[in-house]
Amino acid sequence: MIKRALDLLIAGTALIVLSPVIVVVALMVGRTMGRPVLFRQVRPGRDARPFNLVKFRTMRDAIGRDGRPLPDGERLTGFGRTLRATSLDELPQLWNVLRGDMSLVGPRPLLMAYLDRYSPEQARRHDVRPGLTGWAQVRGRNALTWDEKFALDLWYVDHRSLLLDLRILVMTADKVLRRRGISAAGDATMPEFMGTARDTPPGSTQ
Repeated sequence: MIKRALDLLIAGTALIVLSPVIVVVALMVGRTMGRPVLFRQVRPGRDARPFNLVKFRTMRDAIGRDGRPLPDGERLTGFGRTLRATSLDELPQLWNVLRGDMSLVGPRPLLMAYLDRYSPEQARRHDVRPGLTGWAQVRGRNALTWDEKFALDLWYVDHRSLLLDLRILVMTADKVLRRRGISAAGDATMPEFMGTARDTPPGSTQ
């Protein structure tokens, strides 16, 4: 209950204080990439219940000759890279926090397609609400391998506390300022998770 109260207080205050920034970013996204300004995608929340995640668009709708979307690196715009580097693309998720879909701190919500690829142990990351930031994000973000990220997510699930959440929020501010771990080596974002025992070819994770 205290964690939820803090989520409401901090997310609500942040939305009010950052509203001018949100408006400017929305206008710039519309100007550089067109509409829609927001990227929406169904993601698994607590207990793997689906919800609609929202964030600012960072990629163009570019299709190759085969009719499939071009790789992330080719669709990611210059302004989109800036949004990712500063984490400004994540600001609309404050609304997800207010709604109760997410918490400020927790494992990041990934793709619905990954649910069948988790081991039973990895699936425990859904025992808590997904977060705007998390232990894996402040310990390396997309520079980590999937196994490393899941291990950190599970460590958070087993050791979560208000004190740890506050520590993660402070560390997040430092990571954003230093712009570290934004993408995986050789990828514009993060390679697709195909399962622990399988190869992981590049794919889109927005």
